[in-house]
Amino acid sequence: MTPTATPGLQRSLPPDLDRFYLIVDDADMAERLVPMGVKLVQLRAKDMEEGRLREEIRRAKRLCEAHGCTLVVNDYWRLAIEEDCAYVHLGQEDLITADVSAIRRAGLKLGLSTHDHAELETALAAEPDYIALGPIWETKLKAMKWAPQTVARIEEWKRLIGRIPLVAIGGITVERLPAVFAAGADIAAVVTDVTRAEDPEARCRTWFSATRT
Repeated sequence: MTPTATPGLQRSLPPDLDRFYLIVDDADMAERLVPMGVKLVQLRAKDMEEGRLREEIRRAKRLCEAHGCTLVVNDYWRLAIEEDCAYVHLGQEDLITADVSAIRRAGLKLGLSTHDHAELETALAAEPDYIALGPIWETKLKAMKWAPQTVARIEEWKRLIGRIPLVAIGGITVERLPAVFAAGADIAAVVTDVTRAEDPEARCRTWFSATRT
């Protein structure tokens, strides 16, 4: 039986965000899933030369504009500015070298990753449009120097950040969603549970059912 969002825990989000936040490695996967009804997608492309990366961003942007989906570009804030994107997401190391003033002048909104209290303090000082916390559970995506944050940390982070949307990421599956949302997360970010599923389209539909009822 597919879990559904817990009644009474729906929180108001800005119209350009969604409770289901899909993260993809390339525009090919975005082209498979965004037309199904994905409303928030991050392009987290790694190890690409700039020309190809720029074309990936352009493809994803055209796709998202055609389907009413918000595109978030991971890391590459200069390209996001040059390609007139809506959002950029930065990790803490990228935030150190990023020109946040230039990002804001260009009209981009900003999402930031956090893993501990020091990073949260740094993130809050940048006045982001959302804050991500992770990994909540152990993740298969990459080796992490941080231990799993646990659902209890979601509750703490939400108390500390108040009305800023909180994104939970790391090891999140549809089956774990009720606990994630009950703890205070506004948005669940998903990578492998969809993109590495045997049938990503079917898994995407399951996520729609679990986050939009």
